[in-house]
Amino acid sequence: MSILPIAAVLAGAGLLWLGMQTLYASKRRKRAREVYFMDVQSLFEQVTSRTEPSGFARVSAKIGADTFDLQALPDSLSFRKLPALWVMVTLPAPQPVKATLDIMTRPGGLETFSHFHSLHHTLPPLAGVPEGTVIRSDNANEITPPEKIEPHLGIFADPRVKELVISPKGLRLVVLAEEAERGRYLIFRDSELGLSPLAAERVKPLIDTLLSLRDTLRTAV
Repeated sequence: MSILPIAAVLAGAGLLWLGMQTLYASKRRKRAREVYFMDVQSLFEQVTSRTEPSGFARVSAKIGADTFDLQALPDSLSFRKLPALWVMVTLPAPQPVKATLDIMTRPGGLETFSHFHSLHHTLPPLAGVPEGTVIRSDNANEITPPEKIEPHLGIFADPRVKELVISPKGLRLVVLAEEAERGRYLIFRDSELGLSPLAAERVKPLIDTLLSLRDTLRTAV
């Protein structure tokens, strides 16, 4: 057999192998995203889920009378940043506050998951937040008293916590769940995230903080 037919067979086999690997990776990614919140379901009494366009599950979960919304938000479009996977935990229930207060660590202007940069009032820092934290509001004259907020800011001791939002419509914490490994991303452009389920211990402190903050907001100053 001449060299050319052998080369053609080898090339065909290589393309077939590559196609099979791509199909396998696609199926693995789809399944992993669908069950990304599987482990955190143990924290709740009732859970429902649906699949978002990103392929990640979005979970609505209840603890007693409280319903939480959990979302995974892949971010691979920000210029000069490593691809990241953010997790947003929201308590979407009316709160006894008159203005939105948004506390964000190290804002860079590329936080596509947040309305932080649309808030026009920048406020003085609060005790307990890391250096580089910026606080904004849509109404500086109606902000929640600091003494109601500061006892709950210990959550920012975790450097992965990115944002706390207090608004009349609810409360939210955003954390960095994963970030692409720099070497693999720069060399191979490997940005696959969310292949392992989010651990329940990553979410429980967020749930506890939001419930505790909610209770504090309900009390008189």
